[in-house]
Amino acid sequence: MAEICCEEAKSTPATAVAAAAATAAAAVAVASSALERRRRRLEMRRFQAPAATEDVRAVKRQRLARTASGSCPDAAADSGFERPALPERLPRYGVTSVCGRRREMEDAVSIRPDFLPGATKHHFFGVFDGHGCSHVATLCQDRMHEVVAEEHSNAGSGEETAWKGVMERSFARVDEQAASWASSRSGDEPACRCEQQMPSRCDHVGSTAVVAVVSPTHVVVANAGDSRAVLSRAGAPVPLSVDHKPDRPDELARIEAAGGRVIYWDGARVLGVLAMSRAIGDGYLKPFVSSEPEVTVTERTDDDECLILASDGLWDVVTNEMACEVVRACFRSNGPPAPAARPDAADADAEGVSAVVKGVSKADSDKACSDAAMLLAKLALARRSADNVSVLVVDLRRGI
Repeated sequence: MAEICCEEAKSTPATAVAAAAATAAAAVAVASSALERRRRRLEMRRFQAPAATEDVRAVKRQRLARTASGSCPDAAADSGFERPALPERLPRYGVTSVCGRRREMEDAVSIRPDFLPGATKHHFFGVFDGHGCSHVATLCQDRMHEVVAEEHSNAGSGEETAWKGVMERSFARVDEQAASWASSRSGDEPACRCEQQMPSRCDHVGSTAVVAVVSPTHVVVANAGDSRAVLSRAGAPVPLSVDHKPDRPDELARIEAAGGRVIYWDGARVLGVLAMSRAIGDGYLKPFVSSEPEVTVTERTDDDECLILASDGLWDVVTNEMACEVVRACFRSNGPPAPAARPDAADADAEGVSAVVKGVSKADSDKACSDAAMLLAKLALARRSADNVSVLVVDLRRGI
């Protein structure tokens, strides 16, 4: 037995060596197999690189999902903006609307060229920044221009005093429609996000509204909330609206006179809830939150360059001066305006309007506006804006 044990003891090293060799061989085989699989994957990636690049670009495009310009109906349709076929004489614009760092997209943009009947062209532009849900902003997008057109028709005049009344009545009517939105919906429509809450919070939903009506002689702006309209004139910004913040002295006095309070909770808020003092909707905060807009009527001049409408997602991180400079840089990159020249017959459209007005070609105008809106949205995101960002740029260098 002792010899047998000794023999087994003597044979153990040999057995261990054989086992180790087998293990090493298996490891080499596994490693070779792994290297072969990796080599095949690299080959597959090399052949699939163009498709992968396109996928990455598609994902990036989705972040700037809703972008349109005034020259490309197909692009506008792909971006979710309804735009009918329009004559080339109508205004040139660019618009970008991005969700940004928010989970939900609650902004809405409305563009309605030549929305008033008559020989004089009036063009409607609006930016609406919803809060609590998106249905009030969507209502403003769908209805505001129609209500303004009806009120303007009833007023029968476009003078400054008449425009002020038109806008005030229009905002009041849309505010009433927002209040009755839940009861007026058809049962076939899907439930809104605010309706799915228990209890329903439809009256806790609202939207800012900044609206501009552009005619050949004037720019009429009505604003309720903290979205903003800025005109670039001879290189200098001209504010056409003032943000309705609860701590603005006149707004603070109005709220307190109505029996409300402004509480500082992550900034000034009406009753510690809403960070703006005027909006459409928000029935639970009335009368402290008013839907009455402030209206300005500005006469156009030859020095006017562009009109910028945007939600506070832009203005929270970009100044008026910077926004105007970005647009002017985009205009310059598309070439300086040439001296206005008398059009040739070949360059005129069906209505006798020149393809070049004030030295700015339509193609250059379209590209400049689209580039400017996109660049401003990207700048807001780069500056870590925490809100949805909607930017609308209208070229005023052309005779619209």
